[in-house]
Amino acid sequence: MTLLDDQNQTGDIPARPQPPRRRLIRGAIVGVVAITFMAGLVGFVAFLSQLRSGDIKPSTKADGIVVLTGGSSRVADALDLLANGFGKRLLISGVHPTNGIGNIQRSLPDNDQRLLACCVDLDRSATDTRSNAVETRRWVRRQGFHSLIVVTSNYHMPRALVELSHELPDVQLIPFSVIGERWRDEAWWTSGTTLRLLLSEYVKYLAAELRARLADIGIDLMPDSGELPSEAVRKPATAAAN
Repeated sequence: MTLLDDQNQTGDIPARPQPPRRRLIRGAIVGVVAITFMAGLVGFVAFLSQLRSGDIKPSTKADGIVVLTGGSSRVADALDLLANGFGKRLLISGVHPTNGIGNIQRSLPDNDQRLLACCVDLDRSATDTRSNAVETRRWVRRQGFHSLIVVTSNYHMPRALVELSHELPDVQLIPFSVIGERWRDEAWWTSGTTLRLLLSEYVKYLAAELRARLADIGIDLMPDSGELPSEAVRKPATAAAN
């Protein structure tokens, strides 16, 4: 037998079939990935179903109003609710530490500025949605409120309600979604920027849900660091004198 014949015979050897166990593991991995993808897709659709596409006034009045800063026109819409008697006081949560009452006044109509002096409190401590909820809880407890209108952007509302309902389980939360211009001008699925924003917010929403559920059974991944000094929420009447 020549060397060439020997090589040809070697090339004709059929490939060894994969062991059944390896095929089973591979199939299981593919199945888990497929199920996870479908669950995520269904969850994303459910998340989108919570988003309002038009302004809807609250169906009832509340003791207080809280607006979570970060989006255009949120503060103006919250002040409009306050001016129309939907709440007794307003908390603006997440105000930048260097942003005084004067900065807010300059961006508002004259008839809203009087409300800042009498009925609005500023929270400069909150830096994210979680701390927004913590500071809102402290403010609500101090005021003795039992119902609260929540003002934030429509895409942010589901996560805000998760965090607030976890901190305030005995307080009635009434959502008021602010609709940005991008939502009015074009469908979200036609804008890559808006789609990325929604996907990012969906992931954060899932993380908030998971953290809240774990905390309910005693596993708190982000425990409250305790009460902050009373200076954390300042009344504009004090700031107005500056």
